[in-house]
Amino acid sequence: MPIDVITVPCLSDNYAFVIGNSDTGEAAVVDVPEAAPINALVRDRGWTIKTVFLTHHHDDHVMGLSALDLADDAQIIGAAADQHRLPPLTQAVSEGETITLCGEPAQIIDVSGHTNGHIAAYMPTLGHAFTADSLMALGCGRLFEGTPEQMWESMLKLRALPDDTVICSGHEYTASNAKFAATIEPDNPHLMSRIKAITTARAANQPTVPSTLGLEKQTNPFLRADDPALKATIGMQSASDSAVFAEIRSRKDKF
Repeated sequence: MPIDVITVPCLSDNYAFVIGNSDTGEAAVVDVPEAAPINALVRDRGWTIKTVFLTHHHDDHVMGLSALDLADDAQIIGAAADQHRLPPLTQAVSEGETITLCGEPAQIIDVSGHTNGHIAAYMPTLGHAFTADSLMALGCGRLFEGTPEQMWESMLKLRALPDDTVICSGHEYTASNAKFAATIEPDNPHLMSRIKAITTARAANQPTVPSTLGLEKQTNPFLRADDPALKATIGMQSASDSAVFAEIRSRKDKF
């Protein structure tokens, strides 16, 4: 398959993603924190941006759109529920719909919690999920608008994807998230191994995004709120899963 998915560092700690087809020259962009690095990549590859997918309305995910080098007929896709505060869309979508990114199907998932109306896109043929500020590497987005119950439901939707799904999230927060995760599960061997790998990668100025869902399921406390061992570690053996998630999120907010 002649399709590449490229992680593009933007601003101080954001990531955009470019999906490009080397046969057709078509490209799709997921989120636009800033235009310059995306334009440079696309120009270097000889691609044309035909589609932009916006996960949510926060400035650091959309503010580069006006300066992006787009095809005249480019499609701008975002959530119908968030349409009133997104840049003008050509297609407004909701959970359960399927769109096309670079010629490949992408399933829309409502992952509200960080914001209401936040959406993700899962591309089964590529095995990638673009989750932005919902599920993140070793973390999840702060709950600016949604409830813990809502975000836990979103985590469960994403956790149900295949373990080999590549999770393309929106920020380089992994080292900080790792330090926090170690306070929740200090005896998790998978987490300790991952922390070593993160330390090595960041020392070499290498990105830690994307990750895989299987690794997140082993190490990310926000996906593990229903794990009996984790519940016992934080003294919440009899609490509901969403209550445990809420406690973990509260601790992270104060960390």
